[in-house]
Amino acid sequence: MSALYVIVRLRGRVDVPPDVEATLKLLRLTRKYTAVIYPKTDSIDGMLDVVKDWVTWGEIQAETLKKLILERGRTVGNKPLNEERIKELFGMDVDELVNALIEGRIFWHKLEDKVKPVFRLHPPKGGFKRSIKKPLGSGGELGYRGEAINELINRMV
Repeated sequence: MSALYVIVRLRGRVDVPPDVEATLKLLRLTRKYTAVIYPKTDSIDGMLDVVKDWVTWGEIQAETLKKLILERGRTVGNKPLNEERIKELFGMDVDELVNALIEGRIFWHKLEDKVKPVFRLHPPKGGFKRSIKKPLGSGGELGYRGEAINELINRMV
């Protein structure tokens, strides 16, 4: 079972260096408070190293992923994803879809013909606890946070 990253852009579009902007565009993180789901690979890790001062990321758990898909997922026509639409599009229920994503049998970013690959989120309820201009180790919110990403995603859904 491979890890499934959820990557959230925390900083805006002003004063972004060109290489970082290009990498964020490749990750489909074009605006603040958007999230994407990718499997953990060497290429994704390299991209995250470039954009580490603009995003936060970590391994998403099944229940958080289910909540994210049901509450913030959208189809190509910008209609909300619900259990009936998921059954219609994928031929499986939500729990089967979540398991397939986590096990790496389905890749969310490759389903562009059915669903939007980007989740638009709210700012976190209760606000950020620290600065969004500093990395996690230095009293900030940016960078890799492991399992703690689930708590942040739950506050942003």
